[in-house]
Amino acid sequence: MQLRRRPLPAPGPGDPHPAAELCALLLLLALQGAVAAPGGPERSGWRQDAELPRGLLPQAARAALHFFNFRAGSPSALRALADVQEGRAWINQKKEYKVDLVFTTELYDSEEGKERLGKCSARVFFRNEKPRPAINVTCTRLIEKKKRQEEDYQLYKHMKQLKNLLDVDSIPDSHGHIEPSLRPIWDLAFLGSSYVMWEKTTQFLHYYMAQLSSVKQWKTNDDAIDFDYTVLLHEFSTQEMIPCRIHLVWYPGKPLKVKYHCQELQTPEEASGTEAASAVAPAELNNF
Repeated sequence: MQLRRRPLPAPGPGDPHPAAELCALLLLLALQGAVAAPGGPERSGWRQDAELPRGLLPQAARAALHFFNFRAGSPSALRALADVQEGRAWINQKKEYKVDLVFTTELYDSEEGKERLGKCSARVFFRNEKPRPAINVTCTRLIEKKKRQEEDYQLYKHMKQLKNLLDVDSIPDSHGHIEPSLRPIWDLAFLGSSYVMWEKTTQFLHYYMAQLSSVKQWKTNDDAIDFDYTVLLHEFSTQEMIPCRIHLVWYPGKPLKVKYHCQELQTPEEASGTEAASAVAPAELNNF
């Protein structure tokens, strides 16, 4: 016996159209997918932290600026933190923090006054107490690119034309003074130290370049500026001064090259985790 298919009844005046039902179902599935999509704040146990740990936002801003200064590679455009304007953070079961924030910056060279350089927005990922937070940072451009390039090139030209290669000690001097002729060297050293300070930063540890103990420039066969220096980094949480030997290779407009070794002051047990590092998110340097 052959079965005959009965046609579906036509929708009545008050019945929903099948196409409308299908669209509603697809929309519901899409919304459910959006909630579960990767990157959402609740993904993998992330939850927004209503009570931010003390100092977390300025700590994230400092880490973002260290990374930004290093990646920019310009001693003429160094930025310092002015104010954190807003921020929020998420925490997961591993006590890792993901921080979104907006902050203002100013010229690093205090001798030129506290001129504001606009705003930066950043996402900083602290992997618990491990160093080298992942950074994604974007800053507005308020320094003219041509001016910055000219100032960098003038510094480069000056250092290349020196009759005697640099070999100096103790910047600043015992009175905290930096000779104007040595200020560019300090800025270049700070540029390289920004990489070191970013790599050593954790959720709880932050650093500041306190003194250049020595600087020695090397003669090279290529066009780059090449020098070694020893720097004292002030570790704020412990108030220790950490000596670091840094090798810097710089050429205007090209990525900075940095190698370093720091004398760890912790015991071997405490320092055993310092080799681990979180993955680096690509930086967005929109103002360059």
